[in-house]
Amino acid sequence: MPNPAFEEKAAPRRGALREFAAYYRPHMRLFLQDMGCALLISLADILFPVLTRRVLYVYIPDQMTRAFVLTLLVMLALFLMRLAAQWFVAYLGHMMGVRIEADMRAAIFAHMQKLGFSFYDRNRTGLLMARVTTDLFDITELAHHGPEDLFISAVTLLGSFIVLFHIQPQLALVLMVAVPVIVVFVALRRRGMMNASRAVKQRTAEINAQIESCISGIRVAKAFGNEAGEIEKFSRCTDAYVDARKGYYRTMAGFFSGTDFMMNMMSLSVIAVGSYLIMRERMDIATLVTFNMYVASVQSPIRKLTQFTEQFTQGMAGFQRFRAIMHEQPDITDAPDAKPLADVRGDIAFRDVTFTYDQKKAAVLEHVNLHIRPGEMLALVGPSGGGKSTLCQLIPRFYEATSGSITIDGQDIRSVKLADLRAAIGIVQQDVFLFAGTIRENILYGRPGATMDEVIEAAKQAEIHEDILRMPDGYDTLVGERGILLSGGQKQRISIARIFLKNPRVLILDEATSALDTATERKIQAAFDRLASGRTTLVIAHRLSTIKNADEIVVIGEHGILERGTHAELIAQGGLYAELAAGAKLE
Repeated sequence: MPNPAFEEKAAPRRGALREFAAYYRPHMRLFLQDMGCALLISLADILFPVLTRRVLYVYIPDQMTRAFVLTLLVMLALFLMRLAAQWFVAYLGHMMGVRIEADMRAAIFAHMQKLGFSFYDRNRTGLLMARVTTDLFDITELAHHGPEDLFISAVTLLGSFIVLFHIQPQLALVLMVAVPVIVVFVALRRRGMMNASRAVKQRTAEINAQIESCISGIRVAKAFGNEAGEIEKFSRCTDAYVDARKGYYRTMAGFFSGTDFMMNMMSLSVIAVGSYLIMRERMDIATLVTFNMYVASVQSPIRKLTQFTEQFTQGMAGFQRFRAIMHEQPDITDAPDAKPLADVRGDIAFRDVTFTYDQKKAAVLEHVNLHIRPGEMLALVGPSGGGKSTLCQLIPRFYEATSGSITIDGQDIRSVKLADLRAAIGIVQQDVFLFAGTIRENILYGRPGATMDEVIEAAKQAEIHEDILRMPDGYDTLVGERGILLSGGQKQRISIARIFLKNPRVLILDEATSALDTATERKIQAAFDRLASGRTTLVIAHRLSTIKNADEIVVIGEHGILERGTHAELIAQGGLYAELAAGAKLE
């Protein structure tokens, strides 16, 4: 479930613009070129009315043909210059925005790789996908048009006011009063649009999450005949999205209609004051007509500002959600003085370890004390939910022990480099995850720099090599989404090959065969035996054949360790282990 306080806590609003601006630094040269072209566009827009007025009031009445022609040529040159500048702004300016978006996407993806399991426990995959994809789309437009529109508007307004003061100072004062009023209106309405835009993005993320969940679970939905229920759930998400859009458009409609009304009132005020001055014989009609022509040059940057406001609200709403991830601190990191972990023997010790997922809830593990010597096999059994998988996940620091300590070769795992610790541990889980690529790529995940010969040798050790050779494209055969094109046994053996290639000193088998039928399990049991040979191994299993030869068996219940000993010792004790074995709970 998403954490409702996540965004507000992780992304303080202060400093958002400063953080946003930092992404321009790698592209500063392109940004300055874009601003230079924006300046040329503004100057052309300011000079065109000036030259037009000169032609109408001087050159044509005085029959100055040569000056008239030269002015037209200058205006043509201005248009050509503006054309080139507009092309640069439209194409390369957008490319700058795309590159900034790509930088942000790379940054957030890299940051998400650092976040621990607890973060992903709290947040749905679809919601996180929206942060990396759709939330950043609007940033392209903002990164490009934001500074450019502000710059063009500021230059155009300043230049226009200078010209207008030369034409008629009193009318210019009318505009100088009207423009700040419009700017204040825009600023006041911006926050409402920001909140409405954020609500739309939240609903969009929820739709993405629902789509991701439905597609991932489509086989389950069909197996239970629940397609209609999935459609109904998705319809509810869509309805919420429509409601959010309705609120955004209502806010946007008030914003744009209010801005248009105020600009029309500005034009009306110019006509009213101008007419008054004409009636008082302090200005002629020609000057009023000319002034109205210049009013358009003032309205254009104001309209740009209103468009910028919409871009800003949508872009910054996405950026705030982006910052929410970037400000999330990894809960498990290297200590400042973390030491390398080399020549691992695999001596693991739990000393009075207690763990809880939430401080408000009961502990999953309490006061656990264990010692696994190098090369030994420890089997963990017990009722579901007793904490067996959790105990194993504490060793590679997927979660941090609430109290107590865990050591490997005598070193506290919190004092060694996290990368070294996880490099020394191999995990084979019940739910095997294969990436949507080829078999070779999935095996290489164990050690990306391995040679093809090493990949083949790992596949042979996992007893999957012959199966691969019988496939249409051999090691280049595509496995499909999550390995759906392979059987359960083939997926499991590819995951085993991955571990063989990694060659860790510590092995964790987390119910690695529970999803397989007995016949398939027997086929790959030899691979498991080879994999465990010479390694410190922790096995979570429900089949007696898998665990009875372990060096030590630990029975874990909701109060921690209930029993421990060898298979024979635990059977002789007649406790829970004996009951599980006798009751076929251990096959």
